[in-house]
Amino acid sequence: QVQLVESGGGLVQAGGSLRLSCAASGRTFSDYAMGWFRQAPGKERDFVAAISRSGDNTYYADSVKGRFTISRDNAKNTVYLQMNSLKPEDTAVYYCATKYSYVGSHYYTASIDYNYWGQGTQVTVSS
Repeated sequence: QVQLVESGGGLVQAGGSLRLSCAASGRTFSDYAMGWFRQAPGKERDFVAAISRSGDNTYYADSVKGRFTISRDNAKNTVYLQMNSLKPEDTAVYYCATKYSYVGSHYYTASIDYNYWGQGTQVTVSS
């Protein structure tokens, strides 16, 4: 079992920045690939960013590419999402997720691939 706890959400003006954190516990963090997803009211949960268990490979949704950066610190069992140049359309509940990865270089972009989820953190961007 893996537990994930997100933090760092809040209210920010358009153009501002936030950094989300997701702390993991329960298993060897470096064995797990990580991802960030978001869900706006009335919409489906969408992929945002993913990182391999090694941290060497990352992937982003087109909507956030160039503005968001995913990273991880395996010594701290934490994955981060640095969000810059925020837009009102980035408003959503942000979730981190994880799955065991047999291959160190793989990342995963489909929510169905992930086994464990955090409770989410609200990000609100005002115009």
